[in-house]
Amino acid sequence: MTMSRPPLPPFTAETAAQKARMAEDAWNSRDPAKVALAYTPGSRWRNRAEFITGRSEIEAFLTRKWVKELDYRLIKEVWAFTDARIAVRFVYEWRDDSGNWFRSCGNENWLFDADGYMAERHASINDVPIREQERKFHWPLGRRPDDHPGLSALGL
Repeated sequence: MTMSRPPLPPFTAETAAQKARMAEDAWNSRDPAKVALAYTPGSRWRNRAEFITGRSEIEAFLTRKWVKELDYRLIKEVWAFTDARIAVRFVYEWRDDSGNWFRSCGNENWLFDADGYMAERHASINDVPIREQERKFHWPLGRRPDDHPGLSALGL
C-alpha cells in the first residue's frame, strides 16, 4: 500500500509553494536518506550533467554532494506550476574544504505522481565564486527561519 505525500497534485499557488518549502527544508537537513524518501522508487533525475535513477542513486548522489559542499544553505522559490508540475528557481551557498565560498544558482523542473512523490527532477545549476563577506545566508545550519527573506526579497 502506497502512502501519500501531501500536498498532492493538481497544485495551486499555495500548495506549490508548500511543496517547494518542504523540499527546501528537507535539503537543508542534509540528510540524504530523508531527502530520498520524497522521490518515487524509480525517480529520474538530471542534475547538471549527471543522470540518476531511483532512491538509492539519489541517496548516494546526495551523500557525495554534502561531503563536498560544506555549510550548505538553500532557498527555493516557485517559478511556475500546473497540475502535477512545479518549476522552481533556487540559490544555495556553500564552501569547499579549502574555505572557498560559492553561490549556486539554478532552476528545477519537477513532475509528481498522484501520491505526491517526485517522479522526475531536471536541474540546471551554475556555481559562482563569492567572497565570504558576500554571503547572504547566515542562519544556523538546518531549516531556514520563517522570517528569513526569500530569493526575491534578497534580490537574487
